[in-house]
Amino acid sequence: MPERRGVKRIRAVFAGIFVGLILSGCAARRPVASPPASVPAPSQPTATLPAPAQPSASRRQPQTSIAVPGEYSEVGIASWYGAPFDGRRTSDGEIYDMNDLTAAHRTLPFNSIVRVTNLTNGKQVNVRINDRGPFVANRIIDLSHSAARAIGMLGPGTAEVRLDVIGGPDPSTGFFGVQVGAFQLKENADRLQQELSARYAPVDVSEFNSSNGTYYRVRAGRLPSESAARTLALQIQQEDGTTVFVVRLDN
Repeated sequence: MPERRGVKRIRAVFAGIFVGLILSGCAARRPVASPPASVPAPSQPTATLPAPAQPSASRRQPQTSIAVPGEYSEVGIASWYGAPFDGRRTSDGEIYDMNDLTAAHRTLPFNSIVRVTNLTNGKQVNVRINDRGPFVANRIIDLSHSAARAIGMLGPGTAEVRLDVIGGPDPSTGFFGVQVGAFQLKENADRLQQELSARYAPVDVSEFNSSNGTYYRVRAGRLPSESAARTLALQIQQEDGTTVFVVRLDN
């Protein structure tokens, strides 16, 4: 009937309005998606660099050793030597082979076995003392070419090292003196010997054949300990202003 159809139409209109209000209300309450907070990238571990090494007292006084009963250790600058010394005689009479693990030291007995530690990189090598030297200020040992390569100092040429005697003769026994000069002309060595003899007797002149020719070395004193020789060396250096070296007096 027309009246019933009109009522149905009105109900449909109200129903549509009601549904629209519900939908609009849902839309009004719908949460707005905000962009997610940025997540910080994981931090990378930072390598901690070691503090720069401070100059040791032994570097300022390279001839100073730590005297421990039954032990011997020393810290200072090492150098190395190869050609033209390769094939020549060392101070103990051997033929120098720069590929052997050997070294030159001024006061340790021949055939001492020494562990050499490069304090820059921690590398170590064991060497046998068969030569004398180095006769250069601020250096305590001359390594063979092979030994220097083993501790990574061929390129730099020198390195701060620690020496530890691990075998061989007792380093505290023997006689020690002070090398005051080395000359190619024997007359100059004899003249210095005469000048020093009045104050530091005995003073001897010894002949030494090197790769650069023959030298005449002037040495003062004959003392039963290395420490006593150091005392004499300091006295000569202060009184004469000369660079001197404490040496073992080999027979």
